[in-house]
Amino acid sequence: MEVQKILHMVGGLGENSYANNSSLQRVAITKVKPIVEKTILDLYSSMLTETLGIGDLGCSSGPNTLLVISEILDAIDWGSRRLKRPVPELKVFLNDLPGNDFNAIFQSLPNFYEKLRKEKGEGFKSCYISAVPGSFYGRLFPKRSLHFIHSSYSLQWLSQVPPELTSSSIKGNIYLTETSPPLVYKAYLEQFKRDFQSFLQSRSEEIVLGGKMVLTLLGRRTADPSSKESCYIWKLLGQALRDLVSRGLIDEAKLDAFNLPYYAPSVEELKDVIEKEGSFDPSQLDTMQVNWDGREDGDEATNSFDHVESGLNTAKIMRAVAEPILVSHFEAGLMDEVFRRYGEIVAEHLSSERTKHVNLLVTLTRRG
Repeated sequence: MEVQKILHMVGGLGENSYANNSSLQRVAITKVKPIVEKTILDLYSSMLTETLGIGDLGCSSGPNTLLVISEILDAIDWGSRRLKRPVPELKVFLNDLPGNDFNAIFQSLPNFYEKLRKEKGEGFKSCYISAVPGSFYGRLFPKRSLHFIHSSYSLQWLSQVPPELTSSSIKGNIYLTETSPPLVYKAYLEQFKRDFQSFLQSRSEEIVLGGKMVLTLLGRRTADPSSKESCYIWKLLGQALRDLVSRGLIDEAKLDAFNLPYYAPSVEELKDVIEKEGSFDPSQLDTMQVNWDGREDGDEATNSFDHVESGLNTAKIMRAVAEPILVSHFEAGLMDEVFRRYGEIVAEHLSSERTKHVNLLVTLTRRG
């Protein structure tokens, strides 16, 4: 599996696109907004610079991409007014793997620029947005060219499936489960450690001393790597695939050969890599929960919970994320049936238990 070639969200504006099925990620971005604003203000207050470099790593496409940038620019605008400074020249870099739908972003930029200048005035006329395709597990930018880095819902994706895994390592499943042997957990953990260390090392070269990062990724609170909060949503997708195996639509050996390039770390595992790499000081490391279907908890005050609808919405969100990876290994023509069955399985689970995603949020400052 060549992850750099196949890992991307479903592009375009169709029914199954990420653009139309990314409410989960939008909720996470909204929850983190106050932290981004505070971090930008702290950074802006401590530095005098004529140019501000900003990177959004794992930007994807669709409305969430420019939502993040809008929130960052709002914070800069507010900071400039508060400190009575002119807005610096802004260089904004959007990064994702080459398969990302960058064209959709480019097409939305003229309207974005027009709205920006209409709402914030001529002070923001020197805002330049560009794309930088490539893996963030290596260098992407010149030395000391960035002041602030944001990444949301990306760092749980690994650079590769752990090479130690074989077709028998997690037979019948696509990711860790409670029955996975210890060697499988160790392989995933070690791959995550290598990748996240490479991420931090690369960013330590690119970000200025005192520069800051706000990172949000899927993870877990418990030490158990096979806990429901980190694995169960993938276990249910594996169940849907096994159902198609039992019906003769997917070859069992093909399912056994498929493993996800994904790992949801614990808080302690994340902290351990940060401390050992040594280039950044963590000023905040928190967890928060988000519903599988992207529905905000406040919605339930006025609407009763419908587990069937929630299962369907969860399946749509997961399809927008996982379909390109699945299509690289299984037949594209099976995807409708895979996610139809997956929606039913998720709905059945949610009828008795409301499992949620756990997000890890970390704010880092480049050591001087």
